[in-house]
Amino acid sequence: MGSGERDYDIVLVGATGFVGRLTAAHLSRSAPEGARIALAGRSPERLAALRRELDVAWDTLVVDVADAAALDRLAASARVIASTVGPYARHGLPLVRACARAGTAYADLTGESTFAARSVAEVHATARDSGARIVHSCGFDSIPSDLGVGLAHAGAGGGPLAEADVQVRAIKGGVSGGTIDSLRQQLLDARHDASARRVVADPYALTPGPSRRLPASSRPRGLRLDEASGIWQAPFVMGAYNQQIVQRTSYLGGWLYGELMRYREVVDTTTGAPGRIIAAAVSAATGALVAGLLFPPTRALLDRILPKPGEGPSARAREAGRFTVEADVYPVEGTPTRTRISAPYDPGYDGTAVMLGESALCLAFDDLPPRGGVLTPMSAMGEALAERLRRHRFVIETTPLSETAGSR
Repeated sequence: MGSGERDYDIVLVGATGFVGRLTAAHLSRSAPEGARIALAGRSPERLAALRRELDVAWDTLVVDVADAAALDRLAASARVIASTVGPYARHGLPLVRACARAGTAYADLTGESTFAARSVAEVHATARDSGARIVHSCGFDSIPSDLGVGLAHAGAGGGPLAEADVQVRAIKGGVSGGTIDSLRQQLLDARHDASARRVVADPYALTPGPSRRLPASSRPRGLRLDEASGIWQAPFVMGAYNQQIVQRTSYLGGWLYGELMRYREVVDTTTGAPGRIIAAAVSAATGALVAGLLFPPTRALLDRILPKPGEGPSARAREAGRFTVEADVYPVEGTPTRTRISAPYDPGYDGTAVMLGESALCLAFDDLPPRGGVLTPMSAMGEALAERLRRHRFVIETTPLSETAGSR
């Protein structure tokens, strides 16, 4: 995309929220000299304070995400829009529509199936025609899963896959208030809308055509013992959504992973009886959180203790964060392959800020294949994004599984 006709290379919408501020700080450190960046939000005072805090000369733009005409002007002014304004099902579609019409690249942090599905249905054709890259889920949801499977698939030779296993090997850090608010909103929508429930439950919700019946092993409903390591595993809370993103990557490449690939996403606990107990507790806690957010009396209690949108832990607490995710792919023919992605960041805060910031920079400045539509991190940016993340303390390595300790 040419830059001469646009006022800005990147506009960060929601810049004064908690993750927005972290993303702005990352951009202030990582953006190339001369990059034209603007901070956008509802409060001119908070925007001005953030600009002073970052000691940057960027423009500040007051914008209401409910004002369609203002969003059209905003989208037309930028090469890339990065948005942290959730819940996206409530606030996100007008901005996505504006970017699709204007041919403007867009990146966000959504983990909401219903929003992503509506985006695919409503703007994919418009964005494809305008050349706009609309890229959802550019944070911890779903870059490690999506890039992990995509890079492992390429390392395995690029043929159809029988299975992909994404394993969260280590995770330390908090879940942002924005993520909780998005989960709450999606659950409330699903409670009252049968079509929303079907979207949340369907691994192929982001691909056109009828749903496919997957083998039961691709939908883990309980504990799992990793026989190679002896570690007990529980289903990962965001695994169902991440599978939808991975399957869309496959679809956009002409079902490059194969239409019958089984997918599993789990989180490690530990070995032996303690590991089994912890895995059971993780599964139960996930179910209890979902049930609690659905039931009004417990939702009111949880709302008092869970982080609220715009809230987050201290810098000292975030500094202790880290994560490691391994994506193992098993080709129909060929060598099983693993991509390991790890970083010394709190996944929901600093790590997500780096991933969103580098996604915006990648979309703005990297030489990517010409492509428009509602895309995924892997299908839009792939190795270019992986290389950017490596420059910011991410370890991203792909190796044959037979050469990897702990392979099954």
